[in-house]
Amino acid sequence: MHPMVNIAVRAARAAGDIVVRGIDRLDRVQVESKGRYDFVCDVDRQAEAAIVQTLQRAYPDHAILAEESGTHGKHDGAYTWIIDPLDGTANFLRGLPHIGISIALQKGDQLEAAVVYDPMRQELFTASRGDGAQLDGHRIRVAQRRGLEGAMIGTGFPFKKERLMPAYLRMFTAMTGHVEDMRRAGSAALDLAYVAAGRLDGYFELGLRPWDVAGGTLLVREAGGIVTDVEGEDRALRTGHIVAGGPKVHSGLLHTIRPQAREMPAAG
Repeated sequence: MHPMVNIAVRAARAAGDIVVRGIDRLDRVQVESKGRYDFVCDVDRQAEAAIVQTLQRAYPDHAILAEESGTHGKHDGAYTWIIDPLDGTANFLRGLPHIGISIALQKGDQLEAAVVYDPMRQELFTASRGDGAQLDGHRIRVAQRRGLEGAMIGTGFPFKKERLMPAYLRMFTAMTGHVEDMRRAGSAALDLAYVAAGRLDGYFELGLRPWDVAGGTLLVREAGGIVTDVEGEDRALRTGHIVAGGPKVHSGLLHTIRPQAREMPAAG
């Protein structure tokens, strides 16, 4: 693996150990509310601290954008690590074993490396730009479905941004007439990794943050898929609206979703 991917793997595994220990003592986990339907716990913060410490030790000149602690270092267009230490906190707090740790490296506007780690199944998804995507060291590819018919699509509801719900519900309704089924599992990072591995045919969601999708975006692209926003532009990390899948599934998703986005509120 690329040296920077190796460091990210080390950081993700350190965080994963903290998460696994935490899920065995949920009765003692301290939880705070950041807003409606938005929670943070001490395990989030401990896992993030372990990641930041590992990255800073290896690359002290790199900037960091982390979900809980914000920015570290100078964001001058060089290297920035984008971290979600526990994607799927609501799942974690209920003992549901669908959670992911996401670490991505961005140079300027270009994603260079990605790790998404499932600490419960100990599955490790990795990618570096131009070198493909892997699951536990084995090459993975997006599903080569020829359209939406028979497709299983992952998604997520924008509960934290209610202003997006009407547009999302139009998209969801429009999709039901074209696909086999849809899944809402609660971790965008891990769901995008599943798209990269061909377990899901595609994915769409609104109102996400960069740390939710940065790692999964590179995984999907390096596995042969396409990732855009709902307008088909390479702005998903900026707008927070993401559409991902194999080429033909992505095209079908975009064709179905874009008309429903016309009256959607501006990103923000």
